[in-house]
Amino acid sequence: MKRPKLKKASKRMTCHKRYKIQKKVREHHRKLRKEAKKRGHKKPRKDPGVPNSAPFKEALLREAELRKQRLEELKQQQKLDRQKELEKKRKLETNPDIKPPNVEPMEKEFGLCKTENKAKSGKQNSKKLYCQELKKVIEASDVVLEVLDARDPLGCRCPQVEEAIVQSGQKKLVLILNKSDLVPKENLESWLNYLKKELPTVVFRASTKPKDKGKITKRVKAKKNAAPFRSEVCFGKEGLWKLLGGFQETCSKAIRVGVIGFPNVGKSSIINSLKQEQMCNVGVSMGLTRSMQVVPLDKQITIIDSPSFIVSPLNSSSALALRSPASIEVVKPMEAASAILSQADARQVVLKYTVPGYRNSLEFFTMLAQRRGMHQKGGIPNVEGAAKLLWSEWTGASLAYYCHPPTSWTPPPYFNESIVVDMKSGFNLEELEKNNAQSITAIKGPHLANSILFQSSGLTNGIIEEKDIHEELPKRKERKQEEREDDKDSDQEIVDEEVDENSSGMFAAEETGEALSEETTAGEQSTRSFILDKIIEEDAAYDFSTDYV
Repeated sequence: MKRPKLKKASKRMTCHKRYKIQKKVREHHRKLRKEAKKRGHKKPRKDPGVPNSAPFKEALLREAELRKQRLEELKQQQKLDRQKELEKKRKLETNPDIKPPNVEPMEKEFGLCKTENKAKSGKQNSKKLYCQELKKVIEASDVVLEVLDARDPLGCRCPQVEEAIVQSGQKKLVLILNKSDLVPKENLESWLNYLKKELPTVVFRASTKPKDKGKITKRVKAKKNAAPFRSEVCFGKEGLWKLLGGFQETCSKAIRVGVIGFPNVGKSSIINSLKQEQMCNVGVSMGLTRSMQVVPLDKQITIIDSPSFIVSPLNSSSALALRSPASIEVVKPMEAASAILSQADARQVVLKYTVPGYRNSLEFFTMLAQRRGMHQKGGIPNVEGAAKLLWSEWTGASLAYYCHPPTSWTPPPYFNESIVVDMKSGFNLEELEKNNAQSITAIKGPHLANSILFQSSGLTNGIIEEKDIHEELPKRKERKQEEREDDKDSDQEIVDEEVDENSSGMFAAEETGEALSEETTAGEQSTRSFILDKIIEEDAAYDFSTDYV
């Protein structure tokens, strides 16, 4: 029997339901139209084109095509120009050695251009290039500004460079006490009184946020009598300008001023502050300036930025940690930070970092990591990260610490009274003292209780000659080979001593066995001799080298 075929469901509905659906559809379309109107999206109108009845239709179409091609070419050219500008900016950011085009003719005039081979040279010759560039700056400049960190002025002075400047003759050396807002005023005054006995000294505080020449900043309406940010304020600029301007007037010719110093003392920041524009690259990392850079201040004064001094490896570990740009790579972070910590006052360090008293550097780094929330997997304190943090704070421009100047002033061997008088001649020292006093009163330094006392390691030796850099690597290799040979000799001596002890023990056992054999019976003697033979065999088969692997 066939199953009855089911009828399809009817599509008929009540009028009320149909009208309701139609109303919902209308409301939905109205809502879509409102949203489209708000967004402003309209259907693009089709180009009706040129009608056939229009006169000169072919000429009009040809003109339209040419206009379209010209617009496309213009867009393409603009795109290429934008890409070139972006590439230039990227090169300037990645390669600080590249100079802006307006500075190149100045360098050609002074004969300070770099050769192509130097630009192509790799990391192996970077120290040699630093020495070459530094020599060029010293030779080309009439006045040399040695920038010192006010927190450790003596540690920022390089006797080798100062001696080279004195020997070159007819060059003036001026000391700049930068970062003077990070030391107490009493300490700053005492250092100024100590250094000005030897050379003209300028108290300075560079601005870390000068106006960027390449960027257009939005104008923001500021409140009346609003104080500027601390990083934008510069102190000592007027005093330095007057000092250089007065010397230029006495010389009655255009002068060139070289800026030298150890890494991260603020050489480029001083140039930017004097120019009031970001002409030189600045940053937190050490050794950003890798080549000399000529910056014209005005028609009569030209300033030259230089790469940092090369620190000699013969210096103390604390000097290497604070002054060498590659110290965190060459010296391990734990060793570098421990060297810095050993020179600092423990009580003030505890108060500054808010950690309990510590017995050694490892304990301090463990507590600092716990305090700052620096943990590795499993909740283990990141001791190495804490050491890097301390190292970066002490080499940066935020931590306040200070050193006491020496009690008595003793001039270095390359200075004498005639050289000191010659270095001070041509400068208006009375006006300089007034400007320094104004800068000290204007600068808001930290209190003695809020800063850390640091024990300076004295003058930091540097390397000027390229031949001295060559001698570093073989010396290190010889030292490593000697250490390895000493280790091998000591290991061999230990092995020989152990072998002698074991052999003496074996012979002693044989002698005792003979003595016992005379006293005891033949049966006991045989058993004992068998045991002694076993002991001797085991000792002979034993490999002593496994103990010292």
